[in-house]
Amino acid sequence: MERLTRFEYTRLVSARALQLSLGASPLVKHEKGLTVYEIAKKELDDKVIPLAVIRTYPTGTIQRVEVV
Repeated sequence: MERLTRFEYTRLVSARALQLSLGASPLVKHEKGLTVYEIAKKELDDKVIPLAVIRTYPTGTIQRVEVV
């Protein structure tokens, strides 16, 4: 699996945290009192987050990086 850059990691966590704050169901078991950011981070670390990264390179090639 390709490693995510720190910018991609941050973008995925923030996008998933937004989804959770708007009412999406969490995909991991979590303890009471966790913030949506902490739940999103746990989902990404457990590789159950339903998102992907599209990388476009200067040569024109496109690469899709699945998180799962």
